[in-house]
Amino acid sequence: MTHPETETHIDIDNINVAAFDPMPSPEDIHARLPLSPDAAETVMRGRDALRDILDRKDHRIFVVVGPCSIHDPVAGLDYARRLKALSDEVDDTLCLVMRVYFEKPRTTTGWKGYINDPLMDDSFRVDLGMEKARRFLLDVAGLGLPAGTEALDPISPQYLGDLISWTAIGARTTESQTHREMSSGLSTPVGFKNGTNGDIGIAINAIVSASRPHSFLGINGQGRTSIVRTRGNRHGHVVLRGGDGRPNYDTVSLQIAEQAILKAKLPANIVVDCSHANSYKKPELQPLVMADAVNQIRLGNPSLVGLMIESNLVAGNQPIPADLSQLKYGCSVTDACIGWDTTETMIRDAATLLRDVLPERGR
Repeated sequence: MTHPETETHIDIDNINVAAFDPMPSPEDIHARLPLSPDAAETVMRGRDALRDILDRKDHRIFVVVGPCSIHDPVAGLDYARRLKALSDEVDDTLCLVMRVYFEKPRTTTGWKGYINDPLMDDSFRVDLGMEKARRFLLDVAGLGLPAGTEALDPISPQYLGDLISWTAIGARTTESQTHREMSSGLSTPVGFKNGTNGDIGIAINAIVSASRPHSFLGINGQGRTSIVRTRGNRHGHVVLRGGDGRPNYDTVSLQIAEQAILKAKLPANIVVDCSHANSYKKPELQPLVMADAVNQIRLGNPSLVGLMIESNLVAGNQPIPADLSQLKYGCSVTDACIGWDTTETMIRDAATLLRDVLPERGR
């Protein structure tokens, strides 16, 4: 017979967990970095414009454009200022949303983004990264520029969601029940990418799922585990990004996607991602993808409502060096991007070609 006082304690839980480090609650970080009235107006104006485009109340095309990922807030804000000036120039035709990605899904390993490792030294100061990310979004909103991001971690929206106007669900997570449930409660329109194999069906299923109410585990503003009950999000839409190394932005692919969306009794809203498999991961091909998409709109395509571009101040990408002072300013540390001059040309050319076409398309 074993006596309680002589029993040996055996660890059977959290065997592979090294530590639980404290994390400030969303309310704590919001209190330190509050949403200003000007920032709130920017966010709401961006969301309203995107919803109106998806509902065909606004004839413009929206363009989510910016770095593959944010790693240097100084260069990121430099980019944002330039994009805001360009946005003011083309606003009658194109609604520009800055791509502000802080979380990077990795196929195997690699830098997971500004929130996960803001110091880029494997210290993984998520608490610091979340605060820095919020500060950056406040700066972008303060310029009057709406921001779009990828929702990867289901907890992050409680910290940052009030500063986001458009959300993407990536190709690796569109099939995830967790991300579909989360999307049903997001306050933004949500673009679901087709799968990495090119399957558009999972994106359509995700839109249907996210449009319904859900209940799931999450956190509230105080950081407490809660049952989150959502109303459903009716502004989900498909993002075509190619798959299995092949593009799917051509006329035939768009027609097939449109028919599949309509068969599911959903609004035929399609966004073309000019990067990833659509450009064979070659940034120099993004202008050709965008030109093709713009031409399809000019020829009467009714479903193409948005475009995505991976763009930075400097073209290409770079590895993360041991000495961070050696990082090239304004150059991506994740996927390769087009440079700023090419970005300006692409957007100005699209605005010129579509300026007289889009109002008639609305009718």
